Amino acid sequence: MATRPPGVYITEKSSGVRMITGVGTSTPAFLGYTEVPDGEPAEGAPRPFDESERVVPQPVRGWQEFADRYSITPLRDELAALLKKQKAGETPTPDELKRIQVLQRCFTLAEAVYGFFANGGTSCYVVGFLGPDRAVTDLAGDADARTGLGGLETVPEVTMVAVPSLWDMTVAATQSATPPQPALPAGAALIGQVLAHCTKQRNRLAVVDAPPGLLADPLKEFVGTLASPDTDDAAFTALYYPWVMVPGIDGVPRTVPPSGHLAGVWARTDAERGVFKAPANQNLRGVLDLPVLLTDDQNGTLNDKGVNCLRVFPGRGLLVWGARTRSSSRDWRYLNVRRLVSFLSDSIQRSTTWAVFEPNDDRLWGTLRHSVVSFLTDQWRQGALLGRTPDEAFYVICDRTNNTPDTIDAGQVICDIGVAPVRPAEFVQFTITQLAGQPGGKS
Repeated sequence: MATRPPGVYITEKSSGVRMITGVGTSTPAFLGYTEVPDGEPAEGAPRPFDESERVVPQPVRGWQEFADRYSITPLRDELAALLKKQKAGETPTPDELKRIQVLQRCFTLAEAVYGFFANGGTSCYVVGFLGPDRAVTDLAGDADARTGLGGLETVPEVTMVAVPSLWDMTVAATQSATPPQPALPAGAALIGQVLAHCTKQRNRLAVVDAPPGLLADPLKEFVGTLASPDTDDAAFTALYYPWVMVPGIDGVPRTVPPSGHLAGVWARTDAERGVFKAPANQNLRGVLDLPVLLTDDQNGTLNDKGVNCLRVFPGRGLLVWGARTRSSSRDWRYLNVRRLVSFLSDSIQRSTTWAVFEPNDDRLWGTLRHSVVSFLTDQWRQGALLGRTPDEAFYVICDRTNNTPDTIDAGQVICDIGVAPVRPAEFVQFTITQLAGQPGGKS
């Protein structure tokens, strides 16, 4: 042993405790139309993605990165030149009218990404679809080629999926001054593909835009064509209405789907409060107005249908006024509950892979139990779980009661977990009683 002077010495040793780390919850994936313009980028500008790069998931960490990589400046300049000719009184050719529609379709995706970052988002993934002049019938793509929704299967950090261009994808562009109306049945089919992906992955929700231009009553009819509220798909659906009016990233005001802005609100709420907080009663940033103003009765009816409404309130501005999935199940009615359970499941799954191939005995069960209890206790302290004590908030069973000789022989470790998520105070009720002529009162 080396000679040391008198003093206090500290030796650090590993506790052997396997900690569970919470996964991220604030990363959306946006799918939409994109186009590679002709010509070279400006000198010194980042290289834009080529066609092969645009159709696979690409991480984006800021608006400027998206604008550079997806050629927003040249597309903006081309659209501005065409619109300037119209304002000058020149009659556009049929090809020019179609080109305006195509460029506007590219800006739908761009406005969603801009709205995400403007509302507090920090990073996202983008999956492009080429050929904005054509309709799209298949969002599934190919998992091996990493295209479409299939490409997102290899990106586990994605927790929201939005397709801002979905309603543009239902019809091809036309040589007309008036864009074609979206096809509702085709849109419902595309939404079904997104829901199937989210339900399969289990760790992400679909942020769905209602069809453009619908009033409240026709919207209720359309909602009836989507996945039934008693299905698993409905629990992974967040449907928002109406669209929003924005100033335009190119200075041209337009009405766009709200999914990008809503994804930003989800990310902002997660950062400020946590995934257990319902992403509602929050301001939408970067929005000028709503094309449809709802009454309380209309809002209530749509809320019962699982449609989350955007409202304008005097003195408070434009707010997200709904936090439901489309599920009729009491367990999965609220967005924050579905997202919290997905967060807990994903965190536990990813942080316990060390247990695979370990000796299946009491020591392993005790370590797993301790890890999960520590993780859930931390979540309870943050306010994610309901209960005055951890025992009221959750339970964890991983011992000989559920790990029997049969399960051990089958190579299985069973860990049963139950949690009591907090639910939002959706209806706050006050009872006000008028008191008159009370003794001692001042006249």
